[in-house]
Amino acid sequence: MLNKTEDTKWLYEIKPKGKFIDLNFKEIWRYRDLLVLFIKRDIVTVYKQTVLGPLWYLIQPLFTSVIFTLVFNNVAGIKIDGAPSFLFNLAGITLWTYFKECLTNTSVTFATNAGLFGKVYFPRVISPLSRILSGLFKYGIQLTIFIVFFLYYLLYKEKPISVGSTIYLLPIAIATVAMFGLGVGMILSAFATKYRDVKILISFGMQLLLYLSAVMYPLSLVKEKLSDYAWVVEYNPIAQVIEAYRYMLLNVGQANMSGLWISFGLSILFVFLGLIVFNKTEKTFIDTV
Repeated sequence: MLNKTEDTKWLYEIKPKGKFIDLNFKEIWRYRDLLVLFIKRDIVTVYKQTVLGPLWYLIQPLFTSVIFTLVFNNVAGIKIDGAPSFLFNLAGITLWTYFKECLTNTSVTFATNAGLFGKVYFPRVISPLSRILSGLFKYGIQLTIFIVFFLYYLLYKEKPISVGSTIYLLPIAIATVAMFGLGVGMILSAFATKYRDVKILISFGMQLLLYLSAVMYPLSLVKEKLSDYAWVVEYNPIAQVIEAYRYMLLNVGQANMSGLWISFGLSILFVFLGLIVFNKTEKTFIDTV
């Protein structure tokens, strides 16, 4: 056994955390190789031993967009002025899918990594961060598919389309949904360690939230058809981000960027709240998982 002397310098020193938010960026950077390993694991293992493999990244948003176009636009008669219905739905689904994966994957951090957390020390926040970054890779593939279809409609269809004047704010919209997914997911992960039905509740809640986030309809339609209840959707920060996101990509919908900036500020707040809850939970979660 080694005894610490005056000349001995420890490489790592593990000690109890006394802060509400203990986000040691230097330590996270030291474990960057582990973060990259987790990202690769999250990307590769999702569709491992499947027939179509990574093609599922493309199939899911495309088929969902087709179904939404047939049901909501052709059958229900929701009209989209200024852009093809398929592109309108594909844009909303692309961003919504990224938000959904960020939240659901982060919310089960302790449950899915209990064995690893109980044996090896590393900054626990690396695990939810890897989910956010690996999801960003998948989102990039789906955004590329959107660009391909956008160019097709631009070059071969008579209906004119264009990007919005706020296209430069696209990274803000992506960062907002990522931080919302991270923050809310870390808060829910604390409850998921004690109550297993939280996972079922999250799955059910995300299905309901889909319809309250203006994914398959513009905000103007809600104000027109359900003016008394439009506030339910308008006060949903994810709906504001998706509306602004579609305006950036397709120049349709409301160009109200104040809703985007308010949502961005709220997402930062939720990240801080999530870190507080996450740091507190990681001290005792091993006794409850």
